[in-house]
Amino acid sequence: MELAFSRLDERVAKFTISGVSTSFANMFRRAMISEVPTLAIEDVRIYDNTSVLFDEMLTHRLGLIPLRTDLKVYKPRSECSCEGAGCSACTATYTLSVEGPRTVCSSDLIPQDPDAAPAEEKIPIIDLAEDQKIVLEAQATVGTGKEHAKWQATTACGYKNYPVIAIDERCDGCGMCVEECPRHVLEAGQGRVRVKAGQEEFCSLCRLCERACLAGGIGSEAAIHIGTEAGKFIFVVEGDGSMPVREIIERALQYIQKASDDLVDVMNEITGEGTE
Repeated sequence: MELAFSRLDERVAKFTISGVSTSFANMFRRAMISEVPTLAIEDVRIYDNTSVLFDEMLTHRLGLIPLRTDLKVYKPRSECSCEGAGCSACTATYTLSVEGPRTVCSSDLIPQDPDAAPAEEKIPIIDLAEDQKIVLEAQATVGTGKEHAKWQATTACGYKNYPVIAIDERCDGCGMCVEECPRHVLEAGQGRVRVKAGQEEFCSLCRLCERACLAGGIGSEAAIHIGTEAGKFIFVVEGDGSMPVREIIERALQYIQKASDDLVDVMNEITGEGTE
């Protein structure tokens, strides 16, 4: 397996992975979405709420605010020595006390631990009119996206097969496929159509160029052919700010490795291998 990054920053990663099956690529995508732990608000104690929102709607909005997560500091309650009671090792505490008229934003959510603050400061929660007030205390816990979407570390995560564009000798350079391509991957020159340098991976595999070529009357078969390279995929991953996107990728791979090791151990127990 090989990974080649074309973009890697705090929030977004684009990379090519080769030497794997479609099943592995999909498992990798699902692991990044649903198996990477993050903090999210789970329990809310409301002392005063005279806004237009019911308590349940307000707490739902709070739960969807991405929180910065350091998994070296916080662990799931199921793994904590407090046995789910809630301590500083498994629970982050926040307070919110605001009065209108104003827009309540995520920056109004004051964390007890500054390192577990909301990932974005300007996420709107609710508009308060004059004399409306909200006072509450919230607790965030560690969970995964398979439990609830609020624990998903990604806002976008997907992949596609690596495209392969082949243009044969029958191409007459009419340029109809160039005009039809929505991604502007093709260009005409010297009596033929060719792929722009470094643009092949941006092909969306829509095959509109093939249809345009046939519409040009070149024959019963298009001169341009769109295919995919077996075992090679392009991934785009966007994080929600709770942790760097690189950590999301690493933890997803760690989950896959652990799940594979656990399966091997179970199989060895069943077959009796690896035992004295």
